[in-house]
Amino acid sequence: MQKLLLTIDKISTFVGKTFSWLIVFLTFLITFEVFSRYALDAPHPYAFDLMLMMYGALFMMSGAYTLSKNSHVRGDVLYGFFPPRLQAGLDLTLYIVFFLPGVVALCWAGYHYAGDSWAIREHSSITSEGPPIYPFKAVIPVAGAFILLQGIVEIIRCILCLQKGRWPSRQEDVEEVDVDKLKAMVNVKDEDIAKLDALVTTGKGSDT
Repeated sequence: MQKLLLTIDKISTFVGKTFSWLIVFLTFLITFEVFSRYALDAPHPYAFDLMLMMYGALFMMSGAYTLSKNSHVRGDVLYGFFPPRLQAGLDLTLYIVFFLPGVVALCWAGYHYAGDSWAIREHSSITSEGPPIYPFKAVIPVAGAFILLQGIVEIIRCILCLQKGRWPSRQEDVEEVDVDKLKAMVNVKDEDIAKLDALVTTGKGSDT
């Protein structure tokens, strides 16, 4: 079972990291459009639509990846102090009551929404020569399906935690730097940092 859960985690991670490259393209597109608009006086009417579609695809397709890392925003004021079984019970209740109905509705409505758009080969109405947006709207049910699949994995994790009293392991990924761990790794103490800071500050004062 754990192998299956981690496999789905890997799929969500692959999809999320693949679509994260849209940030790079989005950055270049915005830079090019700003330069073209203000330096060359030649704006492109499709640029705004493309920016919206790229950001929307990035946001939607990263949902399952974020869920697989347990990184969605939560009110963690009290949750972090609860024992694992209580955490799992709360999560399981919220997944069943809110997550499943909401994501199933997203998939269902998104499927029809995208289908209608494909049927008429819909174009953006923001500008007179708007680009086609029906491929972008197909992202909605696809993203919903990935989130639903990852949500089922999280529900299984909750059930396993209720049974065993501990959370199943997750796939390792990039984490924020822990300053205390970093200090321990390089053998640096707060006193050393304070001395270096004082030395640098004194040096700057003597230069002036």
